[in-house]
Amino acid sequence: MTVPFAGIPLADHGRLYALLHDAGFTDLWTSEVAGTDAFTPLTIGAITTPKMRLGTAVTPVFTRGPGLLAMTAAALAETAPGRFVLGIGASSPVVVGDWNAVPFKEPYKRSRDMLRFLRPALAGETVDGEFDTFAVRRFRLERPPATPPPILLAALRPAMLRLAATEADGTILNWLAATDVSKAVGALGDRPANFEIAARIFICPTDDADHARAVGRRMITSYLTVPAYAEFHRWLGNSDLLDPVWTAWAAGDRRGALAAVPDELVDALIIHGTPHQCKEQIMRYVEAGVTTPIMAPLPTPELTAGGAEALFTLIGELGAPSTVERG
Repeated sequence: MTVPFAGIPLADHGRLYALLHDAGFTDLWTSEVAGTDAFTPLTIGAITTPKMRLGTAVTPVFTRGPGLLAMTAAALAETAPGRFVLGIGASSPVVVGDWNAVPFKEPYKRSRDMLRFLRPALAGETVDGEFDTFAVRRFRLERPPATPPPILLAALRPAMLRLAATEADGTILNWLAATDVSKAVGALGDRPANFEIAARIFICPTDDADHARAVGRRMITSYLTVPAYAEFHRWLGNSDLLDPVWTAWAAGDRRGALAAVPDELVDALIIHGTPHQCKEQIMRYVEAGVTTPIMAPLPTPELTAGGAEALFTLIGELGAPSTVERG
């Protein structure tokens, strides 16, 4: 499950994590955009749910220096020994440049360099040398974790997917339909037998299809107009569906872009329906090759009306007895 939940204070998330565990969920995963950072909600989980696995999906490779990212990951790995997975990714020009005042340059090389730095650093080795996008002088963790965390790389297109397959322990997919998984997995090429393929899957658990599609259209115009995601969907073969959206967006016509998003695309990228129907659709990702399906719930009329208690009920309905198991 993607955490934290909107509208619930972080101080109250320990109870929610316990409910998730009791409902059969195995993992807690975070993102890092403009809400909480990726690590604080997982630290709460490390302390309150000692059996759940914790992962970042993702921590940007630009917004922390190499040493700070290694220290932060090592601290969480020490807090949750053997249960933490470090997911890193390039993020976007908006998050990196506009919000964090860091130049968004050569994202492929920065991701590769951070992978090559983190692996020895988290193993407790001294790192001293030049990388293409940064230099590190005599860095060594004072508290290297006894169990270094696996490192997953967020990837969209073939070059980054191949980098993940050759130098990371897994990859993280995002914003793709179940029918797109096979193409992404095929682009990985040869990889270790235990290579993890995680995917964040947006779900809108409601019978109100109009609501789900309205939420989906807003998200699609916000995300799939970002250059990296636009190129990803061109690679997937969705240009015919998205060209009218991109044209309207480029012209500054936000309403036109929303109206141009077809139901077909929304229904492919945003799972909606009853909780049981959502779980059935999530299983299609698993059948296509995803080993770690990460649910990311979106707001629904039922959750808005019912508040925290409705969320507690939803957790139970999405979990046992037919929980989608990780990998």
